[in-house]
Amino acid sequence: MLSGAHVILYSQDAEADRAFIKDVLGFAHVDAGHGWLIFKLPPAEVAVHPTDGAPKHEFYLMCDDLDAVCAQLAERGAELTGEVTEERWGRLTAVRLPSGSELPLYQPLHPVAHSLD
Repeated sequence: MLSGAHVILYSQDAEADRAFIKDVLGFAHVDAGHGWLIFKLPPAEVAVHPTDGAPKHEFYLMCDDLDAVCAQLAERGAELTGEVTEERWGRLTAVRLPSGSELPLYQPLHPVAHSLD
């Protein structure tokens, strides 16, 4: 049936953000032509949350050890946008992309679905 999901990040400096995802985050990729990189993502999951406001979508990179990931990204020159916050359901921070936008990082403290068969 479905074979995957395609996530799109809109950027005001797509070339720099693509280089960051390739070189700093180390994601494998294919070139769809003319330097247009499409990245292989780690296993993923999707959740649907209720809202009383306008619908929106969010994209988080998940990890098992947020402190280790933050240290590794800092060694590679990445800027974290704030301290790690502790929530009942997970630990959060974000990394700044070259375009200035933030890419949230998340260590879930609840059961995850991305490894289910």
